[in-house]
Amino acid sequence: MSPQLTLQSPLELPPDEIPKYLDQLWSKDHLENNGANTFCLLIWQPAWLEQHLVRTGLIPGPIIGTNRQDLIEASRKVILERELPHSTAALDIKVNAELESLEDINKPEDLRGQHIDSAISALEPRRLITLAPTLQKSEGLKSLVAAYCPLPEETNTKTACGDVVVLRGHQTSLKKGLGILQPLLPDDLPSWVWWNGSLDESPDLLKDLALPHRRIIIDTALGNPLNCMRFLKQRIEEGQAINDLNWLRLRTWRETLAMVFDPPDKRNALNNIVQIDIDIEGDNYVQGVLFAAWMADRLNWQLKNCQREVGIEIISAEFTRPDGNPVTIKIIPLPIGKPSIHPGQVVGIRMICNPNLNPSKKMCVILASQSGECMRLESGGMANMELLEEVVPIPITAVEADVARLLRTSRGSTSPLLSSAAPIGAELINLALANK
Repeated sequence: MSPQLTLQSPLELPPDEIPKYLDQLWSKDHLENNGANTFCLLIWQPAWLEQHLVRTGLIPGPIIGTNRQDLIEASRKVILERELPHSTAALDIKVNAELESLEDINKPEDLRGQHIDSAISALEPRRLITLAPTLQKSEGLKSLVAAYCPLPEETNTKTACGDVVVLRGHQTSLKKGLGILQPLLPDDLPSWVWWNGSLDESPDLLKDLALPHRRIIIDTALGNPLNCMRFLKQRIEEGQAINDLNWLRLRTWRETLAMVFDPPDKRNALNNIVQIDIDIEGDNYVQGVLFAAWMADRLNWQLKNCQREVGIEIISAEFTRPDGNPVTIKIIPLPIGKPSIHPGQVVGIRMICNPNLNPSKKMCVILASQSGECMRLESGGMANMELLEEVVPIPITAVEADVARLLRTSRGSTSPLLSSAAPIGAELINLALANK
């Protein structure tokens, strides 16, 4: 479903007048409908890549803040023309750096915050607040407000409407306008903060927005792996509700693996795992690390050591099973052309089970995103083992749809599985990369 526009063109008001305007809007009930009593969503939406591509004329405007298809294709073209590694993801911040030096061709219209994705509007949020930083340093703060209602075809019942607030300007200007947020985020409604950008940028602003009582949505695929895992671990330890889109994208891998070992005659093999190889696209290790940490937590393995192998990019971790036997996990970056738009996507997993008491029961489990990856993982002496293979379909969904799924299913707390896996993953990646 395509995004919908607000009911009206947003009205530009001084920031300090917006709370009063919204109170009047709902008290007069212009829409013949009370405002939704659901949740508020605060979105950091820099859209740096889209801003660069539009201003340089590589894609048409306006800027709307979504990862539309022409943006993805244009980014992949930049990767090829600027001779970046072919495994560079379309949304990797390395692409932004290549575009910074190009001259402006257009001065596009900026509609961030006015396009509301259908998957999110169907949840009837009470208020959507978009922080839209601009590339232009001279851009002062603009604040806009408008009402919206979910499209009639999206629901079979009477809808509850909401409103949108947009704060646009250079980051310096935005920081000065943050005082407006407190009266716009009422205490009686849950408030979410979706940091829709790299965790490396504007750490002070992220700290100001992600207050302890607010629920956070981040994407650990965007940013330095060390920074991402440390941030995730810290917020979990502090007891703050946090959701990670990168973890959410691992769901099909975890579910498929669980189904492989679900038959009673296969379950004991989990106690005999000796080696796991995890193939990822490019060099962002976080998703591979999260999968390894999830396995270690579920099977009660203890991390013994982790390092990046000398001369190559492979991360190799050593764990100890409850019976004292070792397990080796390797996270292997692959130079795959035209990868997923998300940096570091897992594309294949090979798991070897070797029972000491019955060597004839050796088993190799291969999960792969496509048949070619299955063939790659079959190499290396698998012929004398029972071989189980599954192709894991990787859903291609818009990030807004993933956010909507979190908003719809979360009870306002961190996933217990993520809470347990993140500290192990943070320790693993710290050992491997902190002293590289």
